[in-house]
Amino acid sequence: MNYFKRIRKDRGYKKIPLKVLYFILLILITIRLSAQDTKRDNMNTTKKNTMFKNIEFKSEGATLRGRLYFPEGVSKNLPVIIMAHGYSATIEGMVADLYAEVFCHAGFAVLLYDHRNLGISDGEPRQQINRWTQARGIRDAVNFVITLPEIDSNKIGLWGDSMSGDEVIFVAAMDHRVNTVVAQVPACGRELPPPDPDGSLFESLKNTFLHGDIEGTPETTLGPMPVVSFDQETIPSLLKPLTAYRWFIEYGCRYNTKWVNNATYVTPNVPTKFNSVLCIPHLKAAILMMVAYEDEMEGANSDVARYAYKLAPEPKQLIEIDGGHFGLLFYPSKLFDEATAAQTNFFIEHLK
Repeated sequence: MNYFKRIRKDRGYKKIPLKVLYFILLILITIRLSAQDTKRDNMNTTKKNTMFKNIEFKSEGATLRGRLYFPEGVSKNLPVIIMAHGYSATIEGMVADLYAEVFCHAGFAVLLYDHRNLGISDGEPRQQINRWTQARGIRDAVNFVITLPEIDSNKIGLWGDSMSGDEVIFVAAMDHRVNTVVAQVPACGRELPPPDPDGSLFESLKNTFLHGDIEGTPETTLGPMPVVSFDQETIPSLLKPLTAYRWFIEYGCRYNTKWVNNATYVTPNVPTKFNSVLCIPHLKAAILMMVAYEDEMEGANSDVARYAYKLAPEPKQLIEIDGGHFGLLFYPSKLFDEATAAQTNFFIEHLK
């Protein structure tokens, strides 16, 4: 006799249709799977089987969005690397995500997010770039990760490329919760800043960062203009070199990056202009700077970056690389492999 088909009537039971039993079984399986999924709430998997979940946090009244990567098999006391891309670049498909995957496979949690006004993050006006706002976003990312139960709040690293490379130096000097920094081809400026023997310029920068009005005005805003252009005579752009045009068009125009070839750049009217070189002597974090031999981007003058490195306290490391400003952002490439290996080793030494 089929037990599931017929129940003994002398015990007061009634015949239960197979369809009902199958339906109950389906519900139980669904509940079981849902319980498993809850442990990986909102989790996604990359092509390299790296797990991440979508996250968001507040900064300057806007919601910033990104990904939180977790290494497989570890769920507590994780060192974390906070990452944001350079200038107007976004996190989807523009190679910063590939750096994040390498760091995650090395045992780090990674928070990778889009700056305010860009990509998947909120903020108005859209496509407006402001170093001060982006730096405050990095600080707020630190505020966010230290609330997470999986993260060791004493092991916070920052990673930045180009403009965000400049910004992570700035933020780490202001916020000593950060203990490791990797700055890749940092855009530390066109020229050296004035001397600051008594630290007054640094204190001015710190006061603006913490309390100042950093909003732009029409007089302090450049653009809107294309981010890159193949012809500066007829279509001038914010970034001039053809190497910038080549990289942004090749990677930014890929599917679903949400990169837009248009932006405004704000230089707020503040007592002391944003400058990481004035800040770097005040670092408490270990720093690795990867500097192009002869960077073609005016704002990433290699001599200025080398000078900044000299001012940085120990522990520190300088690696000079070939490939210009964008060479480290081509994947797959030998330069990418060399850069990620050196950066991973530095994070392991100073952050784990």
